[in-house]
Amino acid sequence: MAKYLISFPSAAMVVPKSELEVVGRHARAVIDEAKAAGVYVFGGCIDEDVPPALVSADGAVTDGGYPWAPPLNGGFTVLELPSREEAVAWAARIARACRCDQELRVFGFDPES
Repeated sequence: MAKYLISFPSAAMVVPKSELEVVGRHARAVIDEAKAAGVYVFGGCIDEDVPPALVSADGAVTDGGYPWAPPLNGGFTVLELPSREEAVAWAARIARACRCDQELRVFGFDPES
């Protein structure tokens, strides 16, 4: 089985404030279903109140991430699933709940992990 990252950037979730509670409830329901199905690994969101730090090999720390890369923000879920088709189905469920498209990526298997 492979682990799949299902994610979206913050800017993709354009929901009126009055509907955020409902969206949150729907999203948590899908996550609860993933947990009950035994496919949930972990999930959450990037804390955008804490800026990233770029740490070099010598331990030097610079405020901010890679200057050339788009910002990493938004929400993510990691599921362990037997096929890409099932990953697409779960991503669609999360997209419906969150009311925004989801990116789907597969983690490369590391036999040492």
